[in-house]
Amino acid sequence: MAGSFELVDASDGGYRIKMLGGGGSLLAVSMSYPSKAAAVRGIEVLREIGGTGLVRDHSCGTESATCEDDQTADARIAVRNRTPPLHSHLSTGWP
Repeated sequence: MAGSFELVDASDGGYRIKMLGGGGSLLAVSMSYPSKAAAVRGIEVLREIGGTGLVRDHSCGTESATCEDDQTADARIAVRNRTPPLHSHLSTGWP
């Protein structure tokens, strides 16, 4: 299911971006942007980061790869090797 972005009015007169999951659940709310055009540019940045951004785990839970500020390459590789492929939950035939 594809998620979506919604532009909404911010209390300061600007605009915020809501990122919604495929079922409509709220995943994130952005900072306030001064104009609608700036918010649209923010969506472009979110799309790029969402598809290519490095995941940094700053938690110290038992499932955390590391408790350092930045993960080491070995820790990132270990997490990647334990993580199922992105589309592994979908039926076969998915492109």
